Amino acid sequence: MNNNQMQNQGNQQQSSKIQNPKTQHPETPQMTDRDFINDMLTTEKYMTDAYSVAMNEASHESLYTDIQENFIQSQQCQRKLFNLMFEKGWYSFDAEKQQTLQQSYQQFSGYQNQIPYAQNNTMS
Repeated sequence: MNNNQMQNQGNQQQSSKIQNPKTQHPETPQMTDRDFINDMLTTEKYMTDAYSVAMNEASHESLYTDIQENFIQSQQCQRKLFNLMFEKGWYSFDAEKQQTLQQSYQQFSGYQNQIPYAQNNTMS
């Protein structure tokens, strides 16, 4: 393998994206479908965060259950919007190297030993 081939392979690994082909949308000052969906996705992310805080603060079981139902619906809506944006190529990810993934896995697996109670025990 010559030097240029090694450099190209290194560039591909560094810049590899996980994404679908982009669905074309007009570049205009008016909001496009992509803009509307992105706005809804951002709103749903905010809502799930707010519902999560509200569930932590709810002192009444019935109120907690109502908020939890809204949280679940908002989370499902957020996921559908994310999937739609990903399918249309409007949302992408940088591919991570296997070595970095393994290091993160080992780091967080080590945290299990720091948990003060066994994983098999459940709170009553």
